[in-house]
Amino acid sequence: MENESITSTQGIIRERSIKMQFNKLLGIQECDSSHKKINTRLAVRAVILQNNNLLLVHSNLGDYKFPGGGVEQEEGLIEALIREVKEETGYTETTVLEKIGVVTERFLDEYEPDSIFEMTSHYYLCEITEVKETQQLDDYELEQEYTPVWIDIEEALAQNEKALEMHQDSRWIHRENYVLQELLKRSISMF
Repeated sequence: MENESITSTQGIIRERSIKMQFNKLLGIQECDSSHKKINTRLAVRAVILQNNNLLLVHSNLGDYKFPGGGVEQEEGLIEALIREVKEETGYTETTVLEKIGVVTERFLDEYEPDSIFEMTSHYYLCEITEVKETQQLDDYELEQEYTPVWIDIEEALAQNEKALEMHQDSRWIHRENYVLQELLKRSISMF
């Protein structure tokens, strides 16, 4: 019975997600001639809902983020997303349903003067099974104690706002809050 309600809830999202396409640019809106180069990174992020909670990754900074990360060379978006969900959450069986939006972040590159760093994150609605293994975290993820948690969207937003007050330079929190707000605003009836 529980699986039926999960499917039913996710079916509602699926119907609404067609209308839920978002495309947002955060940071520098236009590049001028003082920026000699744009360094780009492509990323993928999973939106996973079960029993009215999202699967997010919590860090010791107090923030919540969608499971996901950078796409490696010679890797497709879907392949990267399935790998990232497995690494960050331990869930080994992910079904990617559909793309629901894109957020591009554009800032001065911290490592290369006169350059812009631009990361484009593609968000996908996904489903997972309960099959789970140990997380396979990168060093920085281990340092930040990445922990997968099921959390209510409004609670995640509130916690991210608190984390942002303490860590104002954490740009990813702005990105994730934008997406959390879009999910809440455009799919309020699913919660």
